[in-house]
Amino acid sequence: MTSMRMENVGIVVEDLDATVAFFLELGLEEEGRMIVDGQWAARISGFDEIDLDVAMLRTPDGESRLELMSFRTPKAVGHQPDAPANTHGIRRILFSVPDVEDVLARLRNHGAELVGELTRIDDSFLMCYVRGPEGIIVALAEKLG
Repeated sequence: MTSMRMENVGIVVEDLDATVAFFLELGLEEEGRMIVDGQWAARISGFDEIDLDVAMLRTPDGESRLELMSFRTPKAVGHQPDAPANTHGIRRILFSVPDVEDVLARLRNHGAELVGELTRIDDSFLMCYVRGPEGIIVALAEKLG
């Protein structure tokens, strides 16, 4: 069997700059931005034409990437910023952080709100769900002990 790794997770957003700022505050690093258009991108995506802005972010360890996309053509559809955590589709991204309360305080400056409560899970984790820009739910987990 061949070795496999996940390259990135893509999220479609309207306000690319605000969403990038949120994830930079979380601790991700911006690798770069680009405009994606052309026949190859349209064929892969199943559209007649495509034009979008992309920001690629990576975790500080370099192991994971987040691709944020803002479509110009065709326009994005199906935006539900207040969808609950049990809605079909990708609903949250989990990040391990060294100090969940510090990260939570910094993300609140970017409009983040707790979905539920900051909760201690036995002596293992301090964890919460945060709703950030575009309704993206981010789970924050601090390993205890």
